[in-house]
Amino acid sequence: MPAQRQAADPLPDLAQRLHAVAIRLLRRARREDALLGLPPGQSSALSVLVFGGAKTLSELAAIEQVQPPTMTRMVDALVRAGLATRVQDPADRRRFEVSASAAGVRLMHKGRDRRVAVLAKLLAGVRRDQRATLAAAVEILERAQREADG
Repeated sequence: MPAQRQAADPLPDLAQRLHAVAIRLLRRARREDALLGLPPGQSSALSVLVFGGAKTLSELAAIEQVQPPTMTRMVDALVRAGLATRVQDPADRRRFEVSASAAGVRLMHKGRDRRVAVLAKLLAGVRRDQRATLAAAVEILERAQREADG
């Protein structure tokens, strides 16, 4: 009897498909961000502040994967627009903590609501049993993410 070929590992294919669909879903939802009136970098930084809490300039730069001078310019623009506040650390005058203002919080919640509405509209065309499967998959992914985050 000929040796049976071992089936290819389906995990890389699944990971590739998940990556591709996640990117396309995010791009579709992020089209709504243009309506916020902010450049994408500022919108992303403000989102970190709204949904992740106050950060120092260096923390924010690291999260957004930009150099500190670039983040300083983004934060300056957010502060001028009234969407963020910057407070100097009295113990270290080189250090600033940046927070979202009330207007920034409102803007980001409005943006999130728009993105969620886009995804909800997409999911409205999915059968109820398939939505239940998606809900179970999301729970699995959330648990895996929590475990990976430690």
